[in-house]
Amino acid sequence: MTSENIKNVKINNGYWDISADIHFPPNFDEKKKYPAIISAHPIGSCKEQTSGNVYGEALAKEGFVVIAFDASFQGDSGGEPRSIEDPVLRVEDFYQVTDYLMTLPYVDEDRVGVLGICGGGGYSINAAMTERRIKAVGTVTGANYGRLMREGFSGFDPIGALEKMAKQRTAEARGAKPRVDDLLPPSPQEAKKLGITDVDMLGATEYYRTPRGQKPNGRNLSMYSHSMNAMSWDAFHLAEVLLTQPLLVVVGDVVGGFGAYRDDCEIIGRAASKEKELVVVKGWSHYDLYDKPEPVSQALAKLIPFYKKHLKGEASQLKATA
Repeated sequence: MTSENIKNVKINNGYWDISADIHFPPNFDEKKKYPAIISAHPIGSCKEQTSGNVYGEALAKEGFVVIAFDASFQGDSGGEPRSIEDPVLRVEDFYQVTDYLMTLPYVDEDRVGVLGICGGGGYSINAAMTERRIKAVGTVTGANYGRLMREGFSGFDPIGALEKMAKQRTAEARGAKPRVDDLLPPSPQEAKKLGITDVDMLGATEYYRTPRGQKPNGRNLSMYSHSMNAMSWDAFHLAEVLLTQPLLVVVGDVVGGFGAYRDDCEIIGRAASKEKELVVVKGWSHYDLYDKPEPVSQALAKLIPFYKKHLKGEASQLKATA
């Protein structure tokens, strides 16, 4: 454990290691039992960005053991080729991380929740439908990656994009250099020169391409020939039947092209959860909720009591066990 109460661990999934940071509560005692939260990063991001260094740290201070992990093929996790964004494999990562939590003597197996940011939110929702060890689901500006791929990320031409992916995959099978797309302009200034006006694209560029959010493993790269699965995937498929855990969805009301506001309204309507709430943070956008103090504090003001309630520990109980 470091002086910052963070420990890096490697979780072997049978093929490669998933890299994760465990954020411990203050005065952590490994002989006691703690509620745990799995924190999932956005698309093309890494655990050192908002899922770990913002929300992970804040929730750990409230008495939770928080595990923020890098998706397979991304960040510091294993998997080849690199920069694959496959929803099926992203959801499998949640199963593996939950398995790992079950082996930790200081984690209460009946008090595990999940938090996902952006695309990690869609993956968290989808994973929770079948991963019944997850007892509470929270998202921050959660997005349905499959819907986004069928729409904006394919130029609203999913069939055309699939045809191109098929050709690229054939070329690579025959020895061509893999196509790895950089999803963002190199700087906010370049984004403006390109005529980009969408608040989400500009926000993403400002966050990921400046010292504000830049991290070595947050590369925002995507291997084009391995994107086919995303086209037929829906984060919310069967939510009316299978998503029954308490659900808290936080989103800003400044709407951008990535569609989180739309997705979050949809899942609140579709989820079978008896307790579900949509929290709209007024005046803030998708990327403001990643790290800006005011909107993040508003999100945490809802998330912290939500997890304390549904992971079977009110504030007084958590402090007593921390």
